[in-house]
Amino acid sequence: MDSFKDFTISKQLQYAIDDLGFEKPTPIQSQAFSVILSGKDMVGIAQTGTGKTLAYMLPILQELKFSKQANPRVLVMVPTRELVLQVVEEIEKFSKYKSNRIIGVYGGVNINTQKQALTEGSDIIVATPGRLYDLVISRALQLKSIKKLVIDEVDVMLDLGFRFQLTNIFELLPERRQNIMFSATMTEHVNAIIQDFFINPVTVSVAVSGTPLDNISQYCYPVPNFYTKINLLVSLLRDKETYKKVLVFVSNKKSADLLFQELENYFDSEIAVIHSNKTQNYRIRSIENFNNEETRVLVTTDIMSRGLDLNEISHVINFDTPSFPENYMHRIGRTGRAEKKGTSLLFYTEKEEPAKIAIETLMNIDISFNELPAEIEISTKLTLEEQPRSGEREDSIKIEEDDLGKGFHEKKEKNKKTNQGGSYRRNLKQKYKKPKTRGDKNYNRRNKKR
Repeated sequence: MDSFKDFTISKQLQYAIDDLGFEKPTPIQSQAFSVILSGKDMVGIAQTGTGKTLAYMLPILQELKFSKQANPRVLVMVPTRELVLQVVEEIEKFSKYKSNRIIGVYGGVNINTQKQALTEGSDIIVATPGRLYDLVISRALQLKSIKKLVIDEVDVMLDLGFRFQLTNIFELLPERRQNIMFSATMTEHVNAIIQDFFINPVTVSVAVSGTPLDNISQYCYPVPNFYTKINLLVSLLRDKETYKKVLVFVSNKKSADLLFQELENYFDSEIAVIHSNKTQNYRIRSIENFNNEETRVLVTTDIMSRGLDLNEISHVINFDTPSFPENYMHRIGRTGRAEKKGTSLLFYTEKEEPAKIAIETLMNIDISFNELPAEIEISTKLTLEEQPRSGEREDSIKIEEDDLGKGFHEKKEKNKKTNQGGSYRRNLKQKYKKPKTRGDKNYNRRNKKR
């Protein structure tokens, strides 16, 4: 379909789409609309940034009629609190001219406030699996009226350990419902969920994992160590005209905090950091400031590369090379959205080079190579992980096989003793051939008579 006007949708939905300035549907939106509208179960394989929220909500909102009933009819499950807030905001935009009641529930905040909101009734619930399960078990939320179930970023949910909650929630839902699932990758665990709970699903795939987006330019820099990476990053970020809005990915929370502290010395309030150890309010505020361009650079971990709608990202910088090549795809998918141009930079050390090669193999391309600029200072400072282990020598010492045993000796006699239990039981065993037990007091007496 070349235009949203080709969809069979209500005027209210069309007005909302016009207000948002959407004219041409994305491939996932075009292919998913008729499948979801038919009521069949669907599995969508699509990368982040392909317009999945509108892809599943447009046909759902088209069928969702006005109702005063208290229990929700549509359930959308997403992996993170930030994604709950984002999806609720998007649905509210699509429902601008409709009377839909939308509630988002997630952990990290007072559950009683959410229970109170649910008593007022809802049509659509957007939830993280953990908090949803808590609300259902406490009977604050009933799922008996759910007709449409949407699970977005299901592979992330499984990575975060939500399999138990997902399985239990499936068991609590009505049997007669439509299941809609979106995932960026198809794994054995995702396939197991489909086999167990979906009925002849239609698969819609618009982007094979490992296929780079054409509108993202990719470059890589060989860098010797962590602090030299910082020197390179600082040099690049000083060009504010080019690096207008930058997302910097690191491999873990510790590195994210360390990098943030170093960059803060150079850029102060232009820098923010976000990861799962930060408080809910801090995370929300950091994302809002970044989207509102109050901060220019956001340092984050891989878990934030999935699902968050961070607008107008000019550059994604992979400060660390991800161990799993698929994560690289999710990272760079944060830029080059909505057919706009984006740029991805990859910093890699000699130790990380095999991971870089794995990424290039997955995508079947060679990432454009950039030499480390001559003006970048090569740091001699090393992180704890980069430092040689204590006692290690740079030169290896060959140990002769015959010399290996000279440091060993036989145990002393007292150290050869083993624990054989108490002497009482040992003596009984020797006398009667079997230890006396409480359950068979006459065992030994019977054997004597024989």
